[in-house]
Order: sequence, then C-alpha cells, then structure tokens
Amino acid sequence: MGAPLQAPRLDADGFAAAVDAGGGPLVRPLPPPQRPGAFGVMDATKYFGATTGGIRTYLLQKAAYVATRPGLRQILVVPGERDGLVEGDGVRCYRLRGARIPTQHPYRLLYAPRTTRAIIEHERPDVIEVGSPFFVPWTTRLANREANVPMLWFYHGNLPHLVAPHPERSALRRAAHSAAWRYVRRVAGLARAVLVASDFVAAELQRHGVANAVRVPLGVDLERFTPERRARRAEVRERHGLPDVPLAIFAGRFAREKQLEVLIRGWRQVERRTGARLVLVGDGPSCRWFQAQPGADRVLWLPFATDRSTLADLLAAADLYVAAGPLETFGLAALEAMASGLPVLSVDQGGVPEQVTRSGAGAIYPKEDEGALAEAAVELLGRDLAALGRRARAHAVRHHAWPVVFDRLFEVYREVRAGTAGVSPG
Repeated sequence: MGAPLQAPRLDADGFAAAVDAGGGPLVRPLPPPQRPGAFGVMDATKYFGATTGGIRTYLLQKAAYVATRPGLRQILVVPGERDGLVEGDGVRCYRLRGARIPTQHPYRLLYAPRTTRAIIEHERPDVIEVGSPFFVPWTTRLANREANVPMLWFYHGNLPHLVAPHPERSALRRAAHSAAWRYVRRVAGLARAVLVASDFVAAELQRHGVANAVRVPLGVDLERFTPERRARRAEVRERHGLPDVPLAIFAGRFAREKQLEVLIRGWRQVERRTGARLVLVGDGPSCRWFQAQPGADRVLWLPFATDRSTLADLLAAADLYVAAGPLETFGLAALEAMASGLPVLSVDQGGVPEQVTRSGAGAIYPKEDEGALAEAAVELLGRDLAALGRRARAHAVRHHAWPVVFDRLFEVYREVRAGTAGVSPG
C-alpha cells in the first residue's frame, strides 16, 4: 500500500508549474484531506493543460484565492500524461492519466470513474463543479452516486454552436443543432445549477429550456495584467521582434470557432489605411489553416505564451485587442487586455461585446463581415486609445477583481449546498 504521500506545499506560481509538470506519484493510501472542516469544492474538467487558456486560468486563480482563506479548500481533478498529485496550501490537484483527444490538442480524456469515486469519498467535498460537457459529467455522476455531493456545471463552451454552426444553412445542421440542445438540457439536468459567465449565455440557455442558470462573471489578475507594464513597451517589442507601429493583438487558441480568418483577411485593409500591424499569439489545431489565409503573410505570429507574465507584457506592449470569436462565453483574454489598458474591438456576438458596451472602451463589428471589421478598426485606431485604455482598466478594476468574483462564486456554492440557489435572470 505504501506510506501516505507528503507532497510539498507550494505557492500559487509553484503550484501551477508543478501541476503542468504532472506532480508527484499518486499512491495509496491517499494523504489526509487538508483543512478539516473547511468548505470544499471539487473541480473536474478535461479542459486543463499547459497550453490551454481561460478555464485553466480560472481554476488556478481559484486555487490562489483558496490558499489565502483557511475556511476553504479546493480539489482539482484533471487529466494528464500520467497519474500524479500536487499540493498547494488548501489545494490539492489529482492528475489522472488520460489519452490525448486527437482533434482537440492539447486536451486529454478524463474518464476514470473508480479513481474519481475514491477521490470523492476520501476528500468529501461540499460541492462538485464540472467544467466539461462530455464524459466528465457522466463519469462524475457515476462516481458520485454513493456520496451524492451537490453538483454544478460551469457552461464554459457554447456547445450547440460548436457542434453545428450556422444551423440555418441546411436541414442536417438544424437537426444536429437541435440534438446538441437536447444534450445540453440533459447535462443541465444532472446539476443543481448551471454556472454561466455572461448575460449572453444565460439568456440563450433560458431560451432553450435550461431553467437553473446562475450568472457568475469571471475575473482578472489585476496585479499581473496592468498598464504599468507599458513602461517596458519598447524592450518587450524588441525582444519579440515587433515593429514600432500601432499593434493590434489577439491571444488564444487557434481553432476554427475563433474565426481568425475574418480578422486576418480584414486586417489587410486596416494595415493599408493605418499602418497598424496584427499580432496573433497562441497555438492550436487550426494554426496552419489560418496561416494559409490571404493576408496571413503580413501577420506577426508568436507562440503560445506559457508564462502569464510574458503574456501580460505582450498585451501591455500593444495598442488594441481584437476579439474575433463569436462563441466566447465570456472572453477572459479580452478582459486581461482591458486590465492591461487596451481598448477592445469585438465581434458582435458572445460574451465579449458585453464588456465593450458596459465599459465604453472599444467598438463592435458584425459577425463574419471583414469589411465592417476593417472600418471599425480604422475608426477605433483614430481615437484616443490611451483614454479608452484608462476606461477599460477602470472597468476591470471595478467589476472583475478575482476576489470579488470568487466571493460571489462561493456564495453560490453555499446556496447550492443548502438547496437555496435561485435562477439568475441574467
């Protein structure tokens, strides 16, 4: 059986690095739960990897929040190359070996019901938050059958639109779209509450018969993503080979649903009229496809920034952020850009335009209209970007500090545990 594993306790940055490295071996018996009597949440998701974005950031920020509050604890259950265990202060991460998902690099399957059951029964969380739509909700339900811990589902992805975009274009797409909504309702039925990060998603879920949606907006690390980094702007640009001209930036996963092809094609006109260059930071399954688009030869391509401080430096060194994906359920990268003092140019669908409208710090263009994108970008670049950036920062500070967000989230957790969680009107 072996002795209980005594993993070293790590600070927030050390914890994140250790989780990415896979942690120490997972042995039996499992170490005693941390902070006996503290309110505990178990987070289970497949959307967690060293080069993934918003969901990983959200979970690690939650870990940092929990670490400073002795009355709380967090248990992360995520897939990895091998089984492993990492411990922070009040936080424990179980990596469970899972196969790579061929079409969703760098994600892996999280399908280990017996181990998940053992973790639930050992850790005894007060609530379980599931952050994936496939396999994980059903695996967790099976593993949770005896313990019957209240479960929430964080609806991070706009599933029907990912499965069948443009349902109006064919009967087959309409059928697939409807089937996806039926599936969403089934998964929502497993949960006491469905967490959403934007009014856009809350309203759409309610239109399609999901009555237990609760809105909890996401947050941003205001100390890391800050306009103060602009003091190193020239140095950062030189380090990454970026020219001394107006720069628009996107940072995220290069996948078809991000619709970066519209941005790439439309930016040719923007550059001709303003001299502004486009910087795309990231990686993903559609990288080569995007790089084959007309105008891609003028794009400045940078690799995924695994270090969050590097990303913060890049954002602060730019002049404008562009959010091209219409399916963003919130748009954490756009909010990080706003916290860095950048105005935002956003497509008119998804969660990001809500932030642009509420802050007054940017502009919006119609979905899939590269001409309208170019016109909006040219108009925005002609305005006082510094003043708009100050407005963006103020909005992030006022509404999206992570402690404020997690204070609200743990209120919802307690309401779910007590059976008093209500339906958010959005």
